[in-house]
Amino acid sequence: MAVAETFSLSETDSQEISALIKAGFYTSKSDLAKDALRCLFTHKPQLKINAAIQLYKEGIVSLGRAAEVAGINTVDFRKILIERKTLKTLKTRKRDLSKGLALVKRIRK
Repeated sequence: MAVAETFSLSETDSQEISALIKAGFYTSKSDLAKDALRCLFTHKPQLKINAAIQLYKEGIVSLGRAAEVAGINTVDFRKILIERKTLKTLKTRKRDLSKGLALVKRIRK
């Protein structure tokens, strides 16, 4: 679900946006903003990767979903995380490992 955001624009920017909508190039400010973001990410793809890294670091998305956001495969995204020293490390307690191992052994029987 998208959340409405508000931000400030200069009077000239607001007038230009309104003019584009009135001229029929966009149906709403939202459509214009979506197109502007698509153009931004097309011309500056590194921003999309940086956004994906931030979402991953904050735990908002999984590694796989972050790679999708970045527009690259999981292996390449993981390499970028390693290069930037951003890859999360899993902290597993010894007791949890023992329980998991015992479960695997029971299943194999």
